[in-house]
Amino acid sequence: MGWIPPGKDCGLCGAASCTAFSELLARGAKRHQDCPFYQESSGVQKSLYSGFDLLGLSYDFVLHPFPGEPSTRKDIVPFRPDLVEKWNIKAGDLLIGRPAGAGCPINHALRVTAADPVSGIISCHVTSPIEARNEDVLDVKAYHVHAFEGIAEVVSREPTFGLRQRFLPGYCLMGLSHTGVINTIIMTADGLRVRVEGISL
Repeated sequence: MGWIPPGKDCGLCGAASCTAFSELLARGAKRHQDCPFYQESSGVQKSLYSGFDLLGLSYDFVLHPFPGEPSTRKDIVPFRPDLVEKWNIKAGDLLIGRPAGAGCPINHALRVTAADPVSGIISCHVTSPIEARNEDVLDVKAYHVHAFEGIAEVVSREPTFGLRQRFLPGYCLMGLSHTGVINTIIMTADGLRVRVEGISL
């Protein structure tokens, strides 16, 4: 099996998605080197899960999306939680904002899956920044990350209930590990389902 792009849909190669990049690559319209995650010396994808993040910090596991979902599930609370009710934020809406509560320096594009007007908690998936350039968006400016949920791939240590651990969201565009308290661990047919709360970098 040949090299495949990492599925981040970052747009840095100039294509709309990693799938579109693969199609352009097959037609000769793109080169492997156009993907920032391609390692020319070996002709293989750079390891996204080496056990060390961009800053050299080690992490225990990678959190992947559930099958059929674009990224790990993420629960957020805007700095202004009243906006959920005021703007009638609902499933399908596209938000942008910075996870300032966690200390991340990058704006994120978020596709809403559910929103609670009482608590202000918004459930969503991180999506491609390209979508935020091509659609109407609601800019919440800044938010707290309440939780991540997905399938864990153990790198150095299994998720342990009640323990604060360092993990890597599989689609983090910066490749920065996060810390959080393991709130739920369930073995499923798809793998180890894990929910992590109290997120910080």
